[in-house]
Amino acid sequence: MDAKIILFLIILILSFDYLLNSVLSYLNYKSLSKPVPRELDNIYDESDYLKSQDYNKSIYWFNLITSSITFIILLLVFNYELLGKLDNVLRSFSFENEISLSLLFFGSIFFINDMISMPFQLYRNFIIEEKFGFNKMSLRTFFLDKIKSYFLVIIVGGLLISILLISIIYFSNSFWIYFWIIMSLFTVFINLFYTSLILPIFNKLKPLEDGSLKDKIYNYAKSVNFPLSNIFVIDGSKRSSKANAFFSGLGKSKKIVLYDTLIENHTEEELVSILAHEVGHYKNNHILSNLILSILFTGFMLFVLSKFLFNSEISFALGGEISFRHFELFAFSILYSPISYILGIFMNIKSRKNEYEADNFAVKTFDKIHLINALKNLSKDNLVNLTPNPVYVFVNFSHPTMHQRIKAMKHI
Repeated sequence: MDAKIILFLIILILSFDYLLNSVLSYLNYKSLSKPVPRELDNIYDESDYLKSQDYNKSIYWFNLITSSITFIILLLVFNYELLGKLDNVLRSFSFENEISLSLLFFGSIFFINDMISMPFQLYRNFIIEEKFGFNKMSLRTFFLDKIKSYFLVIIVGGLLISILLISIIYFSNSFWIYFWIIMSLFTVFINLFYTSLILPIFNKLKPLEDGSLKDKIYNYAKSVNFPLSNIFVIDGSKRSSKANAFFSGLGKSKKIVLYDTLIENHTEEELVSILAHEVGHYKNNHILSNLILSILFTGFMLFVLSKFLFNSEISFALGGEISFRHFELFAFSILYSPISYILGIFMNIKSRKNEYEADNFAVKTFDKIHLINALKNLSKDNLVNLTPNPVYVFVNFSHPTMHQRIKAMKHI
């Protein structure tokens, strides 16, 4: 394929993605004016509802501005062949080894992108989130998180990219099979040990203290034959007042993690109902099925990549004077995005189905009134938009809307 056609496709995909997301976001923004469903009319009082409207409108405008700036920057990068110029600068430092050059190329893009986006991140956290009472993060924590993230990217990202490049160099078109095996093992490893190895780098985890809450949780777990030995509390309040809970790991490594903000803002019965929902995910094998799908999608992506590589026209399309794999990998990340977008919609459909199933399990094994109240309180505490646009929900939401979940539970 000719270099000009490749560049045209890249710009076309970026433009379509920007316009599609802008239109969907605008539809969701307009939906804020819709009347609140009857089942949700007791979540907010008038002042809190106006606050939630103001918050969601602020997030809309912030996202629109940042996505527009990002889009313009990308157009300038391709129009002025800045990727090729970056490659020339790096090669001027005698980085002729393809692996070293590619690592420095991707590392440079990562850090340049992060430097550009950092002012927006600071504004989001310390202006918008601060204004609405969510931000609890200090500047020191913000920059410490950055430094830790850099080290993880350098170590883990550098290692994976190196393995990918070595596989491409030595195994040519069959590289995707070997790298798929490695990525599959890595994915399983992260699922098993994320809470033990990665999360503690950023947060403190401590076992749930003895007391009535722990007793109620263990009594519930025993009643549904759920082997439970690891309940942890995470210091989410270190960064935000927003609350959450999640299930992590497989087999004996499985852990349930509750945010300290969740414990602070909910009754013990509501917390047990949230736990019942997480147990529902486990009982319905959602964690395992999502893991398998993730591995299959990765294999498919690598297979498509194997048919895409070794095309010097791609390097020339991005402004490169010499054909290197990092140009092809960068271009692939954009050209594959429509497929990734469609797969993401499929995964959101599955995820919403999983949420209904987990809710169903929780309702049948615990009092549904407590779960409904917990969801309502979470919505209020997080200033959730109660009237999102249906099309926006279909494309972007991994969970059903609050209205859909509560309506479904009332019919169980």
